[in-house]
Amino acid sequence: MQTKHEWQFFRAGGVDQVLIRTGADIANIGQLDQKLWVALACPTRGIEFDSATLDLIDKDADGRIRAPELVEACEWAVAMVQNPDVLTTGSDVLQLDSIRTDSEQGQALYDEARRILALSGREGAQSVSLLDVQQRLVSLNAMPFNGDGILNPVTLGDQPELAALVARIMEAYGTSTGCDEQPGLGRAQLDNFFTDVRAMADWHVRASANTCALPSQEQAIEAVQALNAVQAKVEDFFARTRLAAFDANALVPLSPTVEGYAALSTHMLSQSDEAIAALPLAPIVAGGDLPLVQGINPAWAGAVQALRQKVVQPLLGDTESLSAAQWAHLKAQLAECQSWWTERPSSPVKDMTLEEAQALLASDQQAQLEALIQHDEDEKQHSAHVIGLEKLIRLQRDLLALLNNFVNFAQFYSRQGAAFQAGTLYLDGRSCDLTVDVTDSAAHATLAGMAKVYLAYCECRRSGEKRNIVAAFTAGDVDFLFVGRNGIFYDRDGQDWDATITKLIENPTSIGQAFFSPYKKFVRMVEEQVAKRAAAKDAAVTQGLSAKAINLTELPKADAAPAVASAGGRKTDVGTVAAIGVALGSISTVMVGIFGKFIELGPWIPVALLGIILAISGPSMLIAWLKLRERSLGPILDASGWAINGRMKINLPLGNSLSQTAKVPASAKRTMQDPYAESHGLRWLIIVLAVVVLGVLAWRQGWLNSMLPAEMQYGHVAAEAAPAAADAPVAPAAPATPAAEPAAEAAPAS
Repeated sequence: MQTKHEWQFFRAGGVDQVLIRTGADIANIGQLDQKLWVALACPTRGIEFDSATLDLIDKDADGRIRAPELVEACEWAVAMVQNPDVLTTGSDVLQLDSIRTDSEQGQALYDEARRILALSGREGAQSVSLLDVQQRLVSLNAMPFNGDGILNPVTLGDQPELAALVARIMEAYGTSTGCDEQPGLGRAQLDNFFTDVRAMADWHVRASANTCALPSQEQAIEAVQALNAVQAKVEDFFARTRLAAFDANALVPLSPTVEGYAALSTHMLSQSDEAIAALPLAPIVAGGDLPLVQGINPAWAGAVQALRQKVVQPLLGDTESLSAAQWAHLKAQLAECQSWWTERPSSPVKDMTLEEAQALLASDQQAQLEALIQHDEDEKQHSAHVIGLEKLIRLQRDLLALLNNFVNFAQFYSRQGAAFQAGTLYLDGRSCDLTVDVTDSAAHATLAGMAKVYLAYCECRRSGEKRNIVAAFTAGDVDFLFVGRNGIFYDRDGQDWDATITKLIENPTSIGQAFFSPYKKFVRMVEEQVAKRAAAKDAAVTQGLSAKAINLTELPKADAAPAVASAGGRKTDVGTVAAIGVALGSISTVMVGIFGKFIELGPWIPVALLGIILAISGPSMLIAWLKLRERSLGPILDASGWAINGRMKINLPLGNSLSQTAKVPASAKRTMQDPYAESHGLRWLIIVLAVVVLGVLAWRQGWLNSMLPAEMQYGHVAAEAAPAAADAPVAPAAPATPAAEPAAEAAPAS
C-alpha cells in the first residue's frame, strides 16, 4: 500500500504554497491536490525558461504546459533514475550509475549513453553531458538515414536517377521537413505520386480504346480541346439562326446594333476585347450556316480556325462552312472522347504521357524509394533513445526550477527571478522588477487591469528589434508617469532596451501616496484654472489693444487728440471702489469669525486639524487601502496565457521590494551646499509677518486667554492700564470763546 507523502508548506502571496526541495517531493507531485497548485498551465514561449525543455514536456505540442503533462514528466524522470534526488541537482551532466537499468527503456538510455561516449572517444567515462547528447543529435541528423523517414535528394548523390525522381516528386507534391530542418521526400508524397501515375496510365488506356474515328489518341485529344473551346459560342450562333428562322422579327434584335458599335468606337479596341468577344460568332442569317473562313468574329477567329483544322477537316473533309446538322454530327462523334476527357485526373502529373507512366510503373524505382524510407525509419529507434537521453538530462537540470515556477512561486517570492519576469525597467527614479512580456497590449490590459496594480505598458527597441512589456509600479509616487516617457529596460540577459510608455492603468501604489493625492489634485486643478484664466485674459488684452491701435490709426488727426484726452480723463467709479471695500471687509469678517471659532477650541485644536485632514484625505486613503488589499499578480499572468490558481497577493512589503526608489548609499559623502538653490527669504518673511499679525489679533480678541497665564492675558493687561490712566492729572478745561456764546444761545431758537 502506497503511503501518503508528507508535504511542507510555506505562506507567501496570501496563500499556502507547497515546498518542493527533495526528490521525494518530485516523485509524489501527482498526489498533491491540484487545488493547492499556484498555476495549472503556462505558455512555452514568452517566459524566461529554456523552450527546448518545455517543448519536450509539451506532448501535444499546443504551446502550453498543463498540470497533467508536468506530472507525467516528473513520473517519467523518476522512473528513469535510481534516486530521484538527482533531479534536484540542477546539473546538465548525468552520471551513468544514476540511470535505472532494470527497465527496458532505462537500459536503452544507458546503452545510448555508452554509445555516445564511445563515438566521442571516451569509452571509460562515467558521465554524459547535455552537450555530448546534442552533438550526437547533430551528427545523427546529418546522416542520410537519421530516423525521420525523410529522403533528402542531396544524400542520394550516388544514385542520380533516384535523386532526380525524388526532386521531381518534391517539386510537384511538396516537401516534408526532416529532423535536420532540411526539406525532403516523405512516404505520403511518394505514395501520392505513384497513385496519380497509375490513374494517368489507366486513363490513357481507356482513351486509346476509342479515338472517335481519329487516327490517334493525340489527335483525339486535340479535337476535344478545340471543340470544347468554341462549343458554347457555336451553340449560341445556331440558336440565334434557328430563332431568326422561326420569326424574322427576331433577326434585328439578335444581331449587333448600330448603337452597340458606336459605343465600341469610343474605346481603344483590340482583338481580345471582351466586348467584341461577346458579339455573335458570325452574322446572323435565318437558318444559315456557320462560316469557317470568312465573316468570323475577330475575337474567335483563332478558335474557329482550330476547330476547322482539328475537327471539321479530319471528320467532314475540307469545307468552308458548317451547318447545324453537321455540327450535331460532330458533337455526337466526339461525345465519347469528351466524356473521357472530363474524367482526366486533375493531378500534378496530368500532362504525363502513357509511355512515361508505364515506364515509371514498370521500373523498380518506387520499391527502391520505399526501401530507403523504411531503412531510414528503422533508424528512428536510435534517434528516439538520444532524444530520451536529452530529455532526462534536461529534466535533471530544469525540473525543480520549473516546479518552483509552476506548482509554487518560490523563486518569485524569494526574489530569485521567476520565469515570468522579463527583466528590470528603470524609469522615474526607480527600478521595477515585476515586468512581463506581452504580445498584444490592448488585449492584455483588459484582464490585467483587474490586478488593481499601477501598470505601465512599454514598447522596447534595440538594434531594430521590438518587444512589448508591462511593468508594475508597486511603490513610490506616480505624479510624473505619463505616456511617452522614456526609460531603459534590462532583460534577463543583461541587454539594454530603449523603453517608452505607451499605456497606463492607474491604481494607488501606497497609503502615503493616496494621502497626498487630494492635495496634489487640488493644486494641479488650481494651476490649470489659473493658467487658463491667465491665457484667456492675455488673449483678451491683446485683442483689445489691437482693436484700440486700429481705431487710433483710423481716426482723423483732428479727432485723435480729443479722443486721447477723454480716455486719459476717465475717473474710477467711486461705487466700484466702495463695493470692493465692502466685499473685502465681508471676507475678512468671515475669515476672522472662522479663525475665532477655531481658536476657541483651545486644547482641541489638534483634534480639529486632524479631523480636517481626515475629511480631505480619508476617502482617498480608504479607497487606496481597499484596492491595495486586492492587489494581485494573478490577472497579470492570466492575461499572458497562464492559468493562475491562487490569489497571489502583492502586499505592501512585497510591493516595496518589487519597485525600489533611488537611495543615496549610506557610506556616501554629501555636500549640502547647492549653488543653484532657490532663495525663499521673501516667502518666509511674509509667513512670519502673517503669523505675528494673526497672533496679535487673536490675543487682542481674548482668544488666547485660556492658553496663556493670567499676567499675559489681554483682559488682565487692560485692567492694569485703566488705574494708571485714572491717577493721571486732569487738564483744565479750555475757556469758551466769545464767538461760541451767541451760537449756544441761538441753538434753542432754531
